[in-house]
Amino acid sequence: MTRVATRDGSDNVLTDGDRWAAVVHRDRNADGRFYYSVRTTRVYCRPSCASRLARRENVRFHATREKAEEAGFRPCKRCKPNEPALIERRAASVAKTCRLIETAEDVPGLDVLAEAAGMSRFHFQRVFKAVTGLTPKAYAAAHRARRVRDELSRADTVTEAIYGAGFNSSSRFYAMASEALGMTPTEFRSGGEGTSIRFAVGECALGSILVAATGKGICAILLGHAPEGLVRDLQDRFPKARLIGGDTGFEQLVATVIAFVETPGLGLNLPLDVRGTAFQRRVWQALREIPAGSTTTYAKLARRIGAPKATRAVAQACASNPIAVAIPCHRVVRTNGAISGYRWGVKRKLALLDREAASRDAASLGVS
Repeated sequence: MTRVATRDGSDNVLTDGDRWAAVVHRDRNADGRFYYSVRTTRVYCRPSCASRLARRENVRFHATREKAEEAGFRPCKRCKPNEPALIERRAASVAKTCRLIETAEDVPGLDVLAEAAGMSRFHFQRVFKAVTGLTPKAYAAAHRARRVRDELSRADTVTEAIYGAGFNSSSRFYAMASEALGMTPTEFRSGGEGTSIRFAVGECALGSILVAATGKGICAILLGHAPEGLVRDLQDRFPKARLIGGDTGFEQLVATVIAFVETPGLGLNLPLDVRGTAFQRRVWQALREIPAGSTTTYAKLARRIGAPKATRAVAQACASNPIAVAIPCHRVVRTNGAISGYRWGVKRKLALLDREAASRDAASLGVS
């Protein structure tokens, strides 16, 4: 048996039985992990090769294509195992067009991008979305939004940011910036300047927890291993705000949040000061509508907010959520039900879901 690395980075031991099953099912996920050769034809192939299935007794397995060739086999003319895989070639083409989008002063048209990728217009758009999760237009908008945020953070004035982000017109900049940032460019650049934020750190079953609030409501609930890291995170999020350690009254607010973490059935009816882009706020509001003890998927959440094709963007909005628990991004799982990544750690996500499920079950049985 040979120990190989799976695509998710974990170690996995493949047996010949595993390899043969991959060949039978033409599993593209097995491509690059091994090759197989056919004694009667003297050729070697990728596991996903569409050629007619050979008899098992005529098949040998090889860890690399070099080993297959050393054994005297030549590459299959159909699956071309000695060349980059189709998925790799497509990824390279899409990467090329992404760089084209990122470096162009004006976003290139779909025909120009498709020609650069060597594909038809329709095929290119389908491949681009399969690789990136976005249409070329949406990718260009997301890239421009990143440039806007970067330039506003770096430039001395909004005017400098306009030209630094590649805009020739201030009206186009302001229209795009307000949608991308969820606030005016001036408000974004302020970094919380003029805002007083009270905060306090406590301990709960999930580790350290920091609760911060403005006069409007809670603006951050952060989870972590140590208080120092949580305070630094808050300072990075609001670099120009006046941070004030919470008094006894504020610490009661922290106790309320901790009690909710420990016993979700209590509920958490506190005002929030939610700061994010317009899209993020739509996602975060939809998250708050998921009942405790229930879960949904990123795809369903995307459909709920009226953006069924924005599954990846929804996942990114969940990952950007600064208000743990109160905006319950932990209630979103993958389509197959698997527990995916969580900004504050998968173990904490599992713990929160387990507590909520237990609270729901207790409530259904009338147990207080």
